[in-house]
Amino acid sequence: MKTIFVTGGAKRIGKAIIELFANDGWKVIIHYNSSKEDAESIASAINKKNEGQAFIVQGDLDKSKDIKNIITEVNKFTDSLDVLVNNASTFYPTPLDDVSEEHWEKLIGSNLKGPLFLIQGLKDKLKAVSGTIINITDTNLSKGVANYSIYSAAKGGLETITKSLARELAPEITVNAIAPGAMLEPPGVTWTEEQKEKVVSNIPLKRMGSEEDIANTVKFLVSSKYITGQIIKVDGGRSL
Repeated sequence: MKTIFVTGGAKRIGKAIIELFANDGWKVIIHYNSSKEDAESIASAINKKNEGQAFIVQGDLDKSKDIKNIITEVNKFTDSLDVLVNNASTFYPTPLDDVSEEHWEKLIGSNLKGPLFLIQGLKDKLKAVSGTIINITDTNLSKGVANYSIYSAAKGGLETITKSLARELAPEITVNAIAPGAMLEPPGVTWTEEQKEKVVSNIPLKRMGSEEDIANTVKFLVSSKYITGQIIKVDGGRSL
C-alpha cells in the first residue's frame, strides 16, 4: 500500500486530497495543528472501511520541536513514504504599519519553514521509492497583494525552494507546486453573492474552483514522473 502524508489534512483542500487518495486505496497520514476533531473524524471514517489505513499526527509548524516530532511520528506510522504534500498554511493580512516579529514567525512558519524542514527530514524515505513532493502555494503571488507582504514572501519562498529542490533532489524525487486560485473563502470568512460574482467576473472560466480541482491536480502530478520544478496554476485562467 502506497502512503501519502498531507499537512493541514483535516480541512478544506487537505481533506479533499486525503479523501481522494484514501478512496484509491492509499495509506494516509493526516497532519493537523488545532483541528483535532476534524482529523479524528476523517481518520475514523476511513478506518471503518479499511482498518489501519489512516493515521493522524499533531504539530505546530511554527515550532522546530513539533516539526521534529511530526517526522518521528511519520516514521513510526510507515516504513515508506511515496508522497509529501505541504498544504498547511496560515493566512491573514499584515499591513506594513502593523508588521511584527510574531506575524513573521507565524506566517513564515507554516508556509515556508515547516515545509522546508519536513522535506529535509523525510527526503530519504521519499528518495527510496522515487517519491513526490508537492507544495501548495498561491496563484496571486505574481501580481503582488497589498497588505499581505509576509504571507506573499513566505509563499514566494516556497515556490523558490520548489524549483531549487527539484534540481537538488533529482533524479529520485520530483518536486512541484500547485498554485490555487479562487477556490474558497479565506478561513472564517463568508463571501456575499455580490463578492462571489465580482471574483467570478475576473475568471475566464466564469466559475469558482473546488477543493477537488486541487486534489485531482495532486493525483496528476503524483502519476507524472517527467514533471519537476513546475508551478501549476489551478485558477480557471484568472492569472492570465
